[in-house]
Amino acid sequence: MSAARGANPNAAGEENQQAPGEDARDRVADRTEELVRLLRLEERREPAVAQVATWIGLGIIEGRLKPGQNLNSVELANRFNSSRTPVREALMLLESEGLVEIRARKRSRVASFTPERVREIYFVRRHLLALVGSLAAEHVTDDDVVELRERLAQMQVSVDAGDVDGYFWGHVDLQRRYVEIAGNQILGDMLDTLALRTLVLRRVSLAREGRLRASVADQYRILDAIAARDGELSAMLLSRATDAALSAIDLSALTSP
Repeated sequence: MSAARGANPNAAGEENQQAPGEDARDRVADRTEELVRLLRLEERREPAVAQVATWIGLGIIEGRLKPGQNLNSVELANRFNSSRTPVREALMLLESEGLVEIRARKRSRVASFTPERVREIYFVRRHLLALVGSLAAEHVTDDDVVELRERLAQMQVSVDAGDVDGYFWGHVDLQRRYVEIAGNQILGDMLDTLALRTLVLRRVSLAREGRLRASVADQYRILDAIAARDGELSAMLLSRATDAALSAIDLSALTSP
């Protein structure tokens, strides 16, 4: 169990006063594990750094901490009953991943995106995911297809319930499985370098009206193409789905304050 599991997973969503059920706790743990992996928090010996970084990271990705919002290191230290040192380390770690801006003689704040940066990120992601689709179609097994369809069925449940976060994290897991099936470590590492920035943008995109059903329909088509071992079609559909996700983002709302 990683140090980040020690964080209070509900602290990032204080508006939810009810204790989560078993499934909800599992989902929170899954989200925390993804941040632990991407931020390489298991390599850190100081649990407080992992706790603070996980809390802030999830808050930014899931939209509870908004672009430009100040991050008060004193308040964060009080929240986690720690000194300011692990808070500063957590903020520096998140700055290196593009989620936080640290400014001289001013409070740190949640990073903002310019329209140009968003387009650049999605341009690169589009081409990388096309490669993932092509390779996944080449290497997928029948057992993989069964597992992938089960994952997609769970994502459909989230869509039917209007559960944006449940669908979002299911989608994150599905694409990570595609990367694993593709079997190219360098490709996976390249996607990971963009991962935290794109998680913020992907969550924004899926929150738009009608996007959940449009997205899950795309995922069914992509999986059908991969199951048919059609690499060219899989690559094209993943590219189109990425373009659709970009189109759903209101770029003017992401401009730096």
